[in-house]
Amino acid sequence: MKYKLLLAGSLFAIIAISLLTASVNQREAERIAINERPLVAQKIKHKNEEWARYYPRQYSSWKKTKESSQIIDMLKEKSQLPILWAGYGFAKDYNAPRGHYYALQDNVNTLRTGAPVDGKSGPMPTACWTCKSPDVPRIMERDGELEYFTGKWAKYGSEIVNPIGCADCHSNVTGELNVRRPHLDRALEAAGLPSFADSTHQERRNLVCAQCHVEYYFKKTEWTDKDGNKKVAKVVTLPWENGLTAEGAEKYYDEMGFKDWTHKISKTPMLKTQHPGYELYKTGIHGQKGVSCADCHMPYTQEGSVKYSDHQLQNPLETMDRSCMTCHRESEQKLRGIVTQKYKRKEQLHELAMDNLAKAHLETAKAMEAGASDEELAGVRADIRSGQWKWDYAVASHPAFFHAPEETLRLLAVANESAMKARLTLVSVLAKHGVMDYSAPDFSNKKNAQSLAGVPLEKLVAAKNKFKATLEKEWYKIAVKNGNLNMDSRKEVDEESSYFSK
Repeated sequence: MKYKLLLAGSLFAIIAISLLTASVNQREAERIAINERPLVAQKIKHKNEEWARYYPRQYSSWKKTKESSQIIDMLKEKSQLPILWAGYGFAKDYNAPRGHYYALQDNVNTLRTGAPVDGKSGPMPTACWTCKSPDVPRIMERDGELEYFTGKWAKYGSEIVNPIGCADCHSNVTGELNVRRPHLDRALEAAGLPSFADSTHQERRNLVCAQCHVEYYFKKTEWTDKDGNKKVAKVVTLPWENGLTAEGAEKYYDEMGFKDWTHKISKTPMLKTQHPGYELYKTGIHGQKGVSCADCHMPYTQEGSVKYSDHQLQNPLETMDRSCMTCHRESEQKLRGIVTQKYKRKEQLHELAMDNLAKAHLETAKAMEAGASDEELAGVRADIRSGQWKWDYAVASHPAFFHAPEETLRLLAVANESAMKARLTLVSVLAKHGVMDYSAPDFSNKKNAQSLAGVPLEKLVAAKNKFKATLEKEWYKIAVKNGNLNMDSRKEVDEESSYFSK
């Protein structure tokens, strides 16, 4: 009887172990199958929804970027902005960035891209599409980079129809991280840094973001097409030859005598910072410690035996258990308090710098009205240009107060100092021309500020709405016909903006 019980127990143990081994092997096979990088058909590389069959979890999380849908009118929140950007497109319309799901539609909706009536009209160049869609590298590879950068924004309206997604950062053949916009490698070479191919995997997790989250300008480049036609391309170029700093980029622009626009109020030759997120991040503690963008904004998620990167790309404070607590040992509450403190400090200097820069522009206009010459105002304009550049550099990347709090505060402090220096000089210039105790007009709300900046808002909105009712609709019909767009993917696209609500 004793031996029979031992035999039965042994048989039971053997069966249990066999079943457990089979289960483990099955789960491991499933994990490997799910995590392998399948080949993705060449013909669908620019359509995000077609990647779902290969990477269902990543695609499902990417689609959640549509949850970041709130429209925040920054010209209303910060009424100094229309004054600072008078004569430039951002004075017309500027909303806080939303999720990647809306990036392309927001580019179409904004008043900055105008109201073209055909493929050759409108105020902006094709370069304005560059970071908004995986259709862009597809067109670059098909037409050539210089042809892509030649012409008006509306030229590719019927082809650039899929929002930021899979093929922007991944090879459509292997699924591996990939950079398909040539301007990044050119900038890395200019800065003396390793190319994308020569970078570590961890740094590549930053560089796929640095394709777009960087400072850039449109470099006029003359070229001749295959038919011998001479053309001018406006090529996205990163000003990294003097390093990845605000001062380095400013020196680059100053030495080439570059300006983005002439200020409508003060007649100052201005620079407009874009969004130097990568550059500022590199100066902060996370960047210095080797923490990548993806570590915080795309934390790993575990589903059973499957581990994958969350592509929702949201505020790390929304996923602190996966984004922050894997490294930090403080409580979530304490970390939130630290972030709030950093934000409040930034906001105080942010407001001071904007107020003084806006008043400097308006006081310069008053000095011109009183008879001050360009020679008298040369120093004032140099201070305004430099101060506004550093203010913009500090805030244009949006979360810089967290990525690089010390550098952000330094730049805002220097910006404010330059603005105050300009205003002190203006006191003497105004007095010289008989203007005493001048007070800048009220710009405490968006309406007043845009009026002072000469923005014909009603006219711009009417033209934009006409464009949306006509040419934009034609673009999508053509895109569907040519196989570049699945119209079902647009069903949930949010058409709202600061001036238009569906």
